[in-house]
Amino acid sequence: MPVLHSVIHKIDKKPDGNPAILHRSDAELVESQARDDLTHQFNESYNAKAGKAWGFFHAESGAYPFSGWLGKYLAGSEGFVSFSDNAVEHLVKLMEESNLSVGGNALFCHYQQGLTDYLIIAMVQDTEAVVMTDALTLLPVRRLDMDHIHLAARINLSEWKSNPASRQYISFIKGKNGRKANDYFRDFIGCQEGVDGPGETRTLLKAFSDFVESEDLGEESAREKIHALVSYSMAQAKLGEPITIDELSELINEDQPKVFADFIRDKDYGLSATIPADKKTLNKFRRFTGRAEGLSISFEQHLLGSKIEFDKDGGTLTLRGLPSQLSEQLKRATI
Repeated sequence: MPVLHSVIHKIDKKPDGNPAILHRSDAELVESQARDDLTHQFNESYNAKAGKAWGFFHAESGAYPFSGWLGKYLAGSEGFVSFSDNAVEHLVKLMEESNLSVGGNALFCHYQQGLTDYLIIAMVQDTEAVVMTDALTLLPVRRLDMDHIHLAARINLSEWKSNPASRQYISFIKGKNGRKANDYFRDFIGCQEGVDGPGETRTLLKAFSDFVESEDLGEESAREKIHALVSYSMAQAKLGEPITIDELSELINEDQPKVFADFIRDKDYGLSATIPADKKTLNKFRRFTGRAEGLSISFEQHLLGSKIEFDKDGGTLTLRGLPSQLSEQLKRATI
């Protein structure tokens, strides 16, 4: 994960109405293991965050100037520190307009992961820590708290430049219950929400369930494909990468690598070629199975409450929307 450029500015600001004080850095962070470790720690913390959203830039304007400064930096007409100076000054301005905002350390970092360029922007707070000295004594220190990041965004620069029509090249922390304390930071980036990650993930899982049903797979085969889907999707979420429909299709059926992708396109589920993985939604996708005395039952958890009702007191299941093949067999059996 090579770090190309990185800088931190400090903003003193309390939610008491007093003006913010900007301590601007006049140079990038020097190349060091500490700098690289900081970037790695940020990504680990950020990828694990729930409540992220995906979006794209507003058109550049006086209200949303960030994308213009970023474009000049990427074009080589402005240096990284100069770009971050313009950005952090705009951030301070928006902070002062928000009574809910507090200061912190404004981190800007341009790095590469594989063949992809990313820019991360985050407000990182200080926290107290204790270290052991060589003399075996305890020493209190201040450290950057990468474990509790609430204001941050990550821009896929490669996708923005190669596919500007995309609606998901920016991810950002949405905040619990859409708190307004996060709004000024999203306005600073100039980002609008473009893709509903949880909704897209739910649609993908619905498409997968329909696919399994249409293929009339056996229980063991269905279980293997569910494992492949969940394992791949969770791994992508951990890396902060989207689910790619074509890659997933290859994992689900190596002999017919396009069959699931074609099923999604033919049935017109409205899914993009890549989907931001929502871990909370994926965690709910598991299969209940049971077999006894000639009866075999297997279904996904998300069907509870919709197609399947469970009466825990009576120990019974009520099924709705039976597969047409099963319905026809039952009709013939009762004639």
